[in-house]
Amino acid sequence: MRAVRLVETGKPLEDADVPIPEIGPADVLIRVGAAGICHSDAHYRAGISRIDNLPVTLGHEVAGVVEKIGNKVNGLVPGDRVCLHYLVHCGKCEFCLRGLEQFCASVKMIGKDCDGGYAEFITVPAKNAFKLPAEISFEVGAIMMCSSATTLHALNKARLQSGESVAIFGFGGLGFSALQLARALACGDVYVVDVNSAKLAAAAKTGAMAVDANAGDPVEQIKDASDGKGVDVSLELIGTAKTMRQAFQCLAPLGRAALVGLTKESMSIFPYQELINKETEIIGVSDHLASEIPTLLEFARTGELRFPEEALRFVELEANVINIALDELQDSIDHVRTVITLSGQ
Repeated sequence: MRAVRLVETGKPLEDADVPIPEIGPADVLIRVGAAGICHSDAHYRAGISRIDNLPVTLGHEVAGVVEKIGNKVNGLVPGDRVCLHYLVHCGKCEFCLRGLEQFCASVKMIGKDCDGGYAEFITVPAKNAFKLPAEISFEVGAIMMCSSATTLHALNKARLQSGESVAIFGFGGLGFSALQLARALACGDVYVVDVNSAKLAAAAKTGAMAVDANAGDPVEQIKDASDGKGVDVSLELIGTAKTMRQAFQCLAPLGRAALVGLTKESMSIFPYQELINKETEIIGVSDHLASEIPTLLEFARTGELRFPEEALRFVELEANVINIALDELQDSIDHVRTVITLSGQ
């Protein structure tokens, strides 16, 4: 089968011809319909996020059709449309039993620790495959499995309550989902911080307050717009020390900042002035949970979470075009997500 693989960090991905993966008794073989291209994939290619088992097929945002099932699989049959939870976990350890599979000692991420969806087929445990409603395309189903799922987890971790105000730092794939999910959870005012004029215009069209970080300190802009109060919840989706500081500096008393973006930078903080005095919180967000996926799928099925075609760009399963898409993620691209589509689905 065709696959696009990371062979050596710091080098472009390569086209490859590899065997169709075998399945075990509790596994399913998926014919890939779509695979999202995530900023994490650019980090893997660059060696920013370490990968020890090269070569590997990247791609952790995956949707497709069940091609074959193991003899111990129940609840799925060939022909089912599915999207894939990317954390392959043991299901037996303390964290798995608590529904916190991202901390499983043996957890593996598809597209990093094992082969992912930049291929015609992928094998995963059946428990990682969730039926995809007919109302949701493969392209949207794929990208939801990272950007949307992670932002829903962030909002859950931040304990967003009805009517609370939200600041979203970064309006890429995660921010685009965060705005819609916050609205689905009945939030109050929403402020979107970015430097890309096209993305800010898109946010403003939805009724959010567009905050141009090029035009001045976004913290001051948010506080001015909120009569000096600040926001109840902020989501940092970019991954720089500067924007992380801004995410908690813009909080109102009792506010919660959920940090999602990845960085190796350190961050300074004034504990009394910025945390203790206001009883604010800084919350780390790692991946998401299988238990959150049904809620996410329902939001998408009912149209409360949607990715219009103009927000997406589609490319073929070909190393050259995928490498170009990964290169472009270093810039502030106007569209929110690039998706690999495979014909025949």
